[in-house]
Amino acid sequence: MVNNKGKIVESKFLIIACIMAFSLHSCKVTDKLNVQVYETSERGNSLTKITQFSNEGTLVVVTINPDEKFQTITGFGGSFTESSAYLLNKLGKENRKKILDAYFSEDGANYSLTRTHIASCDFSLSNYTYAKVVNDITLEHFTIEDDKSDLIPMILEAKAISKEGFKIIASPWTSPPWMKDNKKYVGGKLLPEFNDAFALYFSKYLNAYKKEGIDIWGLTVINEPHGNGNNWESTLFSPKEMTDFVMNHMGPKLEKDGWVNVKILGYDQNRAGIKEWANEMYKDENTSKYFDGMAIHWYESTYEVFPEDLQYAHQKAPSKYLIETEGCIDSEIPHWQDDAWYWKKEATDWGWDWASEKEKYLHPKYAPVNRYANDIIGCLNNRVDGWIDWNMVLDRQGGPNWFKNWCVAPVIVDDKNDEVYFTPLYYVMAHFSKFMRPNAVKIGCSINNNDLVATAFQNPDGSIAVAIFNPTESKHTIDIKLSNKNAVISIDSKALQTIIIKPN
Repeated sequence: MVNNKGKIVESKFLIIACIMAFSLHSCKVTDKLNVQVYETSERGNSLTKITQFSNEGTLVVVTINPDEKFQTITGFGGSFTESSAYLLNKLGKENRKKILDAYFSEDGANYSLTRTHIASCDFSLSNYTYAKVVNDITLEHFTIEDDKSDLIPMILEAKAISKEGFKIIASPWTSPPWMKDNKKYVGGKLLPEFNDAFALYFSKYLNAYKKEGIDIWGLTVINEPHGNGNNWESTLFSPKEMTDFVMNHMGPKLEKDGWVNVKILGYDQNRAGIKEWANEMYKDENTSKYFDGMAIHWYESTYEVFPEDLQYAHQKAPSKYLIETEGCIDSEIPHWQDDAWYWKKEATDWGWDWASEKEKYLHPKYAPVNRYANDIIGCLNNRVDGWIDWNMVLDRQGGPNWFKNWCVAPVIVDDKNDEVYFTPLYYVMAHFSKFMRPNAVKIGCSINNNDLVATAFQNPDGSIAVAIFNPTESKHTIDIKLSNKNAVISIDSKALQTIIIKPN
């Protein structure tokens, strides 16, 4: 009896132990995620693959939710300008190729969305138009000859390098001067009698570039319709004037001439003004018919993303594009071979000197890397689907620029000595363009630390790209959670990481 009871008791313990073991196995909280980590940091990493992690600093939890879906990515990239193309022409073949490979090859940043200017802009060597003959309303003498020695060869070489190709958005800074009330490149308004001629100007441009082997994906009506303080090429439009022009002239003309797949983006200036423009552009079916979306810039502030304005524009037209078409470190001469400067809070912008007293607070000193990383992540977290940097290449002065409007580019060259400097800004751009591909979908991503920012996208191949920016002086341990799996890594102080989660 004792033996039998002992056996029964022993059997019960075995059963309980098996149940507990099974329960622990089936209810296991996490399996390990398959991740690859790339980091750019103040300490010197430049899109460096990280394989060794510490457990220093505060634990930060990043939670990814693929079931929560937002906008689809159009792309990331930079701009083809005459200034950049001119500088590439002055470099040796090896450095020219090095730069274009860095931007457009699969091994480089793999840019997927770009911009260029229609006729001259501030980053041109001089003022020029494609319609040089005054009052030539049929544009019989239209010519893109000015672009054939620099801008077009740069674009064609980039196309030859890019395996997947890239989209191009083209923007005029001004209509031909003779179409405006002041007859000048700078300022003034388009005269009503030239509405059709200016609409034809776009169609002629699309056709001329197509003949050169370049398809234009999208157009903006005018760069910075509020003007730019009458400093360089501009044409002034109010929200209603631009909407009426697109609705009654530009849209119908492009449709008639067969350019129905070319996207028309309205506005094309700073985010703080987009509510008024969204209200006018998307007022009803007629006003919005030819608008495919809205283009925006970042110059209203060195730190503020204006999330409320971005969300408002999206809600007014959820199915339309919301693309950042220009941003750069402006009013600064680039620092040469000095990575540390790009991480320090020393840069100023136009608003540091010229903003009104009530807007001065929007323009404090800032660190260039922080401005890029925070802005791109902030935009992506607020419905923006594309982000385009300004000039791809500038010289050590921050030009050339006919107005002497010096700025910084991710790649700086010394054209006299045939030298190239890839600033930290190049690597920041690559963190997004290289790993968040066109048609990637923004998915749910939360982070439990207000000092860090993060965003996440699921790529068409199923991989998930998570960007995390740590602007603090401290290292952090990062616990990335996805469904019932996780990965524990670490991020350095003052660092940007992209974490690629591979599908199992």
